[in-house]
Amino acid sequence: MVIIVRGGGSLEETSSGSAPLLKDIAYNQIKEHILDERFEPGRFLSERELIELLQMSKTPIKSALTRLETEGFVTVSSKQGIIINDLALNRIVDIYDLRVALESFNIREILGRLTEEQNHLLLANLQETEEIVKQLNVKAFAKADHQFHLLLCKFAGNQEIYRVLLNYQDHLLRITLRHLRKEPNRMEGFLQDHKEIYQLLQQGDEECVQRMKHHLQESKSKLFN
Repeated sequence: MVIIVRGGGSLEETSSGSAPLLKDIAYNQIKEHILDERFEPGRFLSERELIELLQMSKTPIKSALTRLETEGFVTVSSKQGIIINDLALNRIVDIYDLRVALESFNIREILGRLTEEQNHLLLANLQETEEIVKQLNVKAFAKADHQFHLLLCKFAGNQEIYRVLLNYQDHLLRITLRHLRKEPNRMEGFLQDHKEIYQLLQQGDEECVQRMKHHLQESKSKLFN
C-alpha cells in the first residue's frame, strides 16, 4: 500500500501491500469510538468531522461507513448525515436467546472431551480474567469474557455456529461494555460463573449445560436492571 499525503494532511491509499488498508483502519477506529460510546447512540456525524478526526480522505471513510452500515452500527443518510445506531431491546433479547441455544449445544459437544491443550487455553483465559478483574478494567474484561465463550465454540468444532457468534461479537461487546461501566463490580460474578462452568466441564458433569444456560440468562436479565 502506498499512502499519499493530500492537502490539509489527510491520507489516501493508492495501491496494495501487506500493511492494513486505510479503509480497514478507518473502520476499526470508527467502530472503536462506537463501542467506547465516544460516538454515543443517536449522535449525528458528518463526513467532514470524520475526515478531520482520522486525517484521511473521503474514499476510505466512505468504504468504512458502508461496512459499518451493513453491520448495523450506523445509518448513512444523504440529508441527515451519519447516525450512530443503538441496539433495539428486542434485538438484544433475540441475540441472547440465540446464544443460549447455540452455546448450550457447544457445551454438550465438548463435555468430557476437552484435550490437554484446550484445558490449558481455558485456564489461561480464566487466570488472565482474574487479573483484569483486580484492575477493574472493564474493556479488557469484556474482551476476555467473550474470548472464553468463543474458545468453547471453537472447541465444539461447528464452523457455522462459530461464524454466527463471531458475527455478533462486536454488538455483544458493546452491550457488555455499557452494562459493566454502570456496575464494574459485577465482573467478579461473571468470572465466578466461568470458573464454575470450567470446573463442571473438566469433570464431565452434565450440570455444565444448565450452568451455561443460567449464566447467559442471568447476563441478559441484568441488562435490564
